[in-house]
Amino acid sequence: MSSGKLSMLAETLIGSEIVKLGNEIKERKRQGEFIYNYTIGDFDSSIFPIPKELEDEIVSAYRDGFTTYPPAEGNLDLREAVSSFTKTWQGIDYNTQEILIASGGRPLIYSLYRTTVDAGDKVIYAIPSWNNNHYVHLCNAEHVMIKTTAENNFMPRAADIAPHIKGAALLAICTPQNPTGTTLSKEEIEKICDLVLEENRRRSEGDKKLYLFFDQMYWTLTYGGIQHYHPVSLKPEMKAYTICVDAISKVFAATGVRVGWACGPTTVIAKMKSILSHMGAWAPMAEQKAVARYLPQEQVIKKYLIRFKSEIEERLTRIYKGLMKLKTEGFSVDAIAPQAAIYLTIQVDLVGKTTSDGQLLQKQADVTNYLLNEASLAIVPFHAFGADASSNWYRLSVGTCKKEEIDEMLGSLKSALKKLN
Repeated sequence: MSSGKLSMLAETLIGSEIVKLGNEIKERKRQGEFIYNYTIGDFDSSIFPIPKELEDEIVSAYRDGFTTYPPAEGNLDLREAVSSFTKTWQGIDYNTQEILIASGGRPLIYSLYRTTVDAGDKVIYAIPSWNNNHYVHLCNAEHVMIKTTAENNFMPRAADIAPHIKGAALLAICTPQNPTGTTLSKEEIEKICDLVLEENRRRSEGDKKLYLFFDQMYWTLTYGGIQHYHPVSLKPEMKAYTICVDAISKVFAATGVRVGWACGPTTVIAKMKSILSHMGAWAPMAEQKAVARYLPQEQVIKKYLIRFKSEIEERLTRIYKGLMKLKTEGFSVDAIAPQAAIYLTIQVDLVGKTTSDGQLLQKQADVTNYLLNEASLAIVPFHAFGADASSNWYRLSVGTCKKEEIDEMLGSLKSALKKLN
């Protein structure tokens, strides 16, 4: 029996396409199907375990009885550790009142949106990008989508943002970018900062300010000569308008440990804390204690990152080179050279081709299914990140990739491509 309509939000909100796809792949694998699962932005902990020192601190914290409610803003010792970590690694000063702890990035991002955005407000974000479309919908705000291109490594440029900046409430920037694994240059971030500063100077004293939501979840994972830049380090004035979200999730392969933090102006952080206090989305007490003890271990972290980054970079590079070889052989694939994060941006341009049994690949969804069924390759279309359904670009995640399977996967992909006419 139907219970009737629910709220407008419930009726119109779309769940996470990436999580849905990942769950479908897991179910198929559970039923015995072999799949090269490069969908979800997570890690296989048997390949990429969390740092042993962090694991030991978590176990110790539970044994020490740290199992009660933490403070709404996060434990003081963890906020002090985050403050020192940010100063040591990025040269930026945030005091403990400018730092908020939560159970990973998601509740921080949601509370950030709720703190800065009213219904009908303009929110500027790039497509493809992770989840901004859904957070804007949750706020019933106006979507201002900056469509990015392969020529710009799928990163938004200041020139693309400038026409929309007037009157906007929030500008969402992620670098390194999820889903693309690409980054913004120092010069481009400086130009974007100048846009924000100029717009806020233009506004009257009583007006709402334009805030920059800066997602740097993957900032430690850059490769080759690529460097990460923070708005506040480049333009100190930006500290008044920037809310940065970070976590242990990706840097330490600790997605399930659920400890994240936001750094920003005290007025914004305080309101975000109030919202979080009603959500109860706190990082667990024991994990907070453990991370507080782990973050100051600079040499231990450096040692961990050397191996961790080299293992990810090797996977990204090998797959990229394999795809480039397929491209030179005449197959309709392409990719952007690895820059950062755990993602490779790849193109599979097969719409209009016919399978060996005479089926026409009419739309990109058919291509996605063909890759899964014929090549046993599961990747996420950019459509899941807000791009057009016709986009033939994909995110390939290597967090669960076994090195010994890379050549097999490329061979399987080549076989599937050869079957098409």
